[in-house]
Amino acid sequence: MNSTPPPIRVVLADDERMVRTALRAILDAEPDIEVVGEATTGAEAVSVVRELRPTVVLMDVRMPEVDGIRATEQILQTLSEPPRIVVVTTFENDSYVYDALRAGASGFLLKRADADQLVQAVRLVARSDSLLFPAAVRTLAAEHARSRPAPPPPWAARLTERESDVLRLMATGLTNGELAKRLGVGPATVKTHVASVLAKTGTRDRTQAVIAAYEAGIVGQSSQGNRR
Repeated sequence: MNSTPPPIRVVLADDERMVRTALRAILDAEPDIEVVGEATTGAEAVSVVRELRPTVVLMDVRMPEVDGIRATEQILQTLSEPPRIVVVTTFENDSYVYDALRAGASGFLLKRADADQLVQAVRLVARSDSLLFPAAVRTLAAEHARSRPAPPPPWAARLTERESDVLRLMATGLTNGELAKRLGVGPATVKTHVASVLAKTGTRDRTQAVIAAYEAGIVGQSSQGNRR
């Protein structure tokens, strides 16, 4: 007998009441999503998330007292099982967005996104098997890597050839199922490779791994050193 999975629990963090009201109306209309709390500042967001333990947080970047970046850092650093955090912003090239992604946000959503995009974004990060808006994430990561080049980190040499391939494909936004088809392996094997990549890069999800890959020069290079 199939049981209905629990709803995706969402917390909304935005200092504009009209924005929160609009987001709540869209999300609460979905049978598999439930808005369980709201916050008007970054500090309040941290408190609400600690109390309610949501699945996903929609976090405005620019808020009074504590901004969305610091709130994201505090949530991810202090909770043993933190939620997925989606940064909500007006401009996708905002430097705050990249800082929030580096801090641990799983993706970002533009405030002009329509209702379908909002709902799909919440469901996608709750599943956490793909990137949220991969093209935009790749663009931000690539621009940052070009402007601030750095030597490859130690973990880059520890990736196997297959893991490097998986990481580069992850950067294109492929799901586990799509990765399996591309590599000609089973879903369980893909999950093992992805888990190994996250462990070796010291990242918690695909967005963080892709950012790390760009900053390490693994994505975009024609050859890799110390592959085996």
